[in-house]
Amino acid sequence: MITAKDLRGVLAIMPTPAKEGADRLDATNTVDLDETARLAESLVRDGATGIMALGTMGECATTQQSDYEAYVDCLLKTVRGRIPTFVGTTSLSGHEIARRIKFVKGLGATGTLLGIPMWQPATLDMAVKFYADVSQTFPDFPIMVYANPRAFRFDFGADFWGPLVEKAPTVMSAKFSSKGILKKSVEASKGRVNFVPPIGLAYEFAQISPESQTTCWIPSVGPQVGLALMKALAAHDAQQAKAVADDIAWANEPHHAITGSQEVFASYNIQLEKVLMAASGYCKTGPIRPPYNVMPDDFRKAATEGGQRYAKLREKYSKVLG
Repeated sequence: MITAKDLRGVLAIMPTPAKEGADRLDATNTVDLDETARLAESLVRDGATGIMALGTMGECATTQQSDYEAYVDCLLKTVRGRIPTFVGTTSLSGHEIARRIKFVKGLGATGTLLGIPMWQPATLDMAVKFYADVSQTFPDFPIMVYANPRAFRFDFGADFWGPLVEKAPTVMSAKFSSKGILKKSVEASKGRVNFVPPIGLAYEFAQISPESQTTCWIPSVGPQVGLALMKALAAHDAQQAKAVADDIAWANEPHHAITGSQEVFASYNIQLEKVLMAASGYCKTGPIRPPYNVMPDDFRKAATEGGQRYAKLREKYSKVLG
């Protein structure tokens, strides 16, 4: 079973590609399975060291169950275990989460990307018990905690990780962006959790906790720039790492109007990422599923510019990596 120490390089977050018309409320059979297979194969070919699917930008919350199952089946049949693949199973119901985990596990997923049911906010005891119950129910299936405080209305603070690793031994990683508590969280987890930051924070995470910073995640814009950054960090090449980090900051700069405000970002997270990924030319994301298929024109232009900048970085670092 995969552990925290096994995660290296760049995990790519997959969208759930949508067919035309998927933005209609009465749409069915919305997943573009051909694009799903093509994109997954491209990520493996281009050196992504893992895949994360069906999180926020994968529209887990707005993908109907038949589409969810068709997508997971296609994704896992394409990847065929060549790289670790963490599939989101978050739902409003604990029973539905268990059903989804059983389903993705049976199809060969490496583990689950799992948030907390969020109809009402969980206390610390509730959150720990939830992951402990999942770990006990599926004792041979790794958990990547989806530590998004705003989405799941739980702070995933430094005081969470100590009791978590004691009571939920299958937790081995976390999608995590709270750099202010990174060091305390790493210490509390006793090295059992790999805290995986977004590409834009990976360099900063490495300055805060260099011994634990072995991986990061990137949207499906091509893994090349992320691979270049992680290669430089692993080689302790400070000059090159800073140069790549500066390029990444340049690519992210156009959409600071969205990401710079937690409240704004929370309302436009899915839209930003789908527009950005499509604009990068690396994948065809298709329409956004309702009710999040609304985005102001200035935000759309900013996300498009960010995606186009990532396309330039993909070309640049494809040459650098050879």
